[in-house]
Amino acid sequence: MKDAWDRFNWLWEILFAVAYLATTTLVLLDESDPVRAVVAVGALTALALTYLVWGRRVVRADDPPTGQQWAFAVAVVALVGIGLFADTTSSFILFMACPLLFSTLPFRPAAVLTTVMILLVPASSVAADGVRGPVLHILLPMTAILVVFGVLCGKFIGHVIEESRARADLIAKLEESQAEVSRLSREAGTAAERERLAREIHDTLAQGFTSIVTLAQAIESEVDTDPAAARRHAELAARTARDNLTEARAMVAALAPADLASGSLVDAVRRQADRLADETGVIVRYEVDGALPAIGMAGEVVLLRGAQEALNNVRRHAGASAVSVRLSVVDDAVRLSVRDDGTGFDPDGVTGFGLRGMRSRAEQVGGTLSVRSGPSGTELTLEVPA
Repeated sequence: MKDAWDRFNWLWEILFAVAYLATTTLVLLDESDPVRAVVAVGALTALALTYLVWGRRVVRADDPPTGQQWAFAVAVVALVGIGLFADTTSSFILFMACPLLFSTLPFRPAAVLTTVMILLVPASSVAADGVRGPVLHILLPMTAILVVFGVLCGKFIGHVIEESRARADLIAKLEESQAEVSRLSREAGTAAERERLAREIHDTLAQGFTSIVTLAQAIESEVDTDPAAARRHAELAARTARDNLTEARAMVAALAPADLASGSLVDAVRRQADRLADETGVIVRYEVDGALPAIGMAGEVVLLRGAQEALNNVRRHAGASAVSVRLSVVDDAVRLSVRDDGTGFDPDGVTGFGLRGMRSRAEQVGGTLSVRSGPSGTELTLEVPA
């Protein structure tokens, strides 16, 4: 990626071309001695070719060898000196040569060489006309001004180059940081999706398979002693298996839970309550207080999965004889309450995925989960904002 110095390098090329053409033209018009004119123009042309063939690569390289930098800088000073001693009018090439030195070397050595190169102007005048030359009294103050001006311009050029490179480095680091953030975001998204799928499987397929295993065990114990009960349990196992298959297909297709896709939240929770009553013989009372407000598919999924998990825990652990399932509206929220009269448990001591998954689901939609349990039973309350 090019920095600002590289992008605007064409402006420097224009200055270079203008300085070369103007200086050579002035030399040809001013110098009456053809030999001096040829030497001066030859030195200027050699300087131009040296820059085009060699210097441009040295100046624009990110980290050129120090030897090449010094060799090119010395060549510039030498060719400028030859041009100046051939014809003092060649001093106009300093407008190109001074910035060139500051673009090639660090500031201090570039400032020293620039000062030396500017001092060659009065030196060439003394060599040509002596100390009483007609232009020396003008060249001396002009030389002092040029030295100060050249050093200040060199400082500015160096600052521009450093700032440009610093910005380029910063942009490169920012791009690396953005790439790292994107990678971490993808990993976090993958982890979140894995956790979501784990909850989905736990709340649907795993619970369904648990029911099928329980029913199969009941069928095995009843097939000889109570064929009617065994057939009823076999029908329930087949229905549970079909429901599991439907859930699996919906999960693969990234759709809503099958129960919600085919009906309302009230009907979906009722089917879960009826299934518990059919499979275990537990008395299940299901209540809905009034019309439920719209809470969106995400909220309905949280409540349905909460009902499935709570009723599955009753089936597997509670040993309850009666269960109450209630949907109600409380303070702009839809509340699911599942209460049983089972043995109870210690909510703080539970390490399984069920309650942790329910709480995580609730937090994702801004809801809350609370569990109260004791020797007389358990009450699970799940609220989702409307």
